[in-house]
Amino acid sequence: MRRRAALVAVTAVTAVTALSGCLGQPQSADSSRNADAKEVSLTITGNAVAGGKNSAKAGWVTDWVIPRFVEEQKRKGVTATVRFEGNGAGDEDYKTKIALDLKTGGGADIMAVDGIWVGEFAGGKQIRSLDEIVGKDKVDAWEGWKQIPQAVQSVGVFENKRYGVPDGTDGRVLFYNKKLFAQAGLPATWQPRSWDELLSAGEALKKLPGVTPIQLNAGTAMGEATTMQGLLPLLVGTGKPLLANGKWQGATSNLKDVLGLYQRVYGGGGLGDPLLQQEAKGRDKSFAQFAENKIGIMLESDYLWRSVLEPTKGAVKMADRDSSVGWAMIPAQRPGAGVRGQDFVSMSGGAINLINSNTKFPVQAWELLQFMNSAEAVKARLGGAAQVTQRTDVNNEVLAGDAMLSFIAQKVLPLTEYRPGVANYTRVSAALQQATADVVSGKTAQEALNAYQEALKKIVGENEIVTG
Repeated sequence: MRRRAALVAVTAVTAVTALSGCLGQPQSADSSRNADAKEVSLTITGNAVAGGKNSAKAGWVTDWVIPRFVEEQKRKGVTATVRFEGNGAGDEDYKTKIALDLKTGGGADIMAVDGIWVGEFAGGKQIRSLDEIVGKDKVDAWEGWKQIPQAVQSVGVFENKRYGVPDGTDGRVLFYNKKLFAQAGLPATWQPRSWDELLSAGEALKKLPGVTPIQLNAGTAMGEATTMQGLLPLLVGTGKPLLANGKWQGATSNLKDVLGLYQRVYGGGGLGDPLLQQEAKGRDKSFAQFAENKIGIMLESDYLWRSVLEPTKGAVKMADRDSSVGWAMIPAQRPGAGVRGQDFVSMSGGAINLINSNTKFPVQAWELLQFMNSAEAVKARLGGAAQVTQRTDVNNEVLAGDAMLSFIAQKVLPLTEYRPGVANYTRVSAALQQATADVVSGKTAQEALNAYQEALKKIVGENEIVTG
């Protein structure tokens, strides 16, 4: 594994011999361990490195978080040495490193991990809940929880235990082209309340020459974008998540309905472009086509708005984005049919920061984790940019001038869902991508469902699947 490391050491007092922050063999969860220490050494790690991958985050930790936290500790009479160990590795290589560190009782005190890794690490007893490490009363007392929607907190929850604090998030909606809607006789302010209403708008857009009515990510070339910006939002719109009570959805009526919707879009009715789903750069091409007024409706994350179509710095600059792009919540299959009886649904991605259970300084590590997720720190991390964060108070302030991102923060995040945080997820996701690819290539929803069921059996075992 190729890895670059950035190491920053900051101390409030010079010529001090601090307690070592290196983590040795696994220790029992003792929330009071070294609680009164006057010399403390802590380490933060994340998949970010100055001048490389996620450079802005690395700079925020080293230049903002560390010096201010050290100064705060100094005011309390504590000499704190805090280091940032940066990584610029691929996600899987970074995950491997974290897993090895945890297995050997090493690693940083504060670790950034993808939310979909939480269940795997927790199930393997490599990480412990915040309550176990810090103490439930201390964890519950943090003011920040009131500012993080319960749905967003769930990214760091496994089996009803809270393992970390969310580190940013996003949301998925239906984007639509207002120019094309006007030409098709559709309203400028549009909110479908069912799949049928979505398809009805697609039928109206189909009358426009040279326009693809609906872009619903499908196939294996799109990768995880197919799962997150396609299949999973639709699946929770049928009322059932992919994994519930330890069982995966196999050949269920819910999944058949989702693949049936794919069939209606790509099965020859002219609502979607099946060839685009099979191209290696199909997703990038779909972005360009949307900006060029060639796609009417697209299910995407807020990344499309803030990064891809951004008028001045976007990957595919859309000069009239603010006036020509509308957005709507993703409807459940029909009103009230979504998870928890919701009318509208979404999916979100996100990471968490957790405390290594081997830390020698659990109290101080929790103080650092709270500090990193304070309103002031979260705003500092944005550096003046408009982006959805995990905190409602910060979103209300920094997104006030961006109606789209405010919509995500206020309407989408309270009802969103997250991917299952378990080891088999990535393989199951690949099988789901293949199921949509089968539909796009001409198979029926039932044929694709049957093939997926067989693939799922090989991944998780027949006893871990629900059908019907």
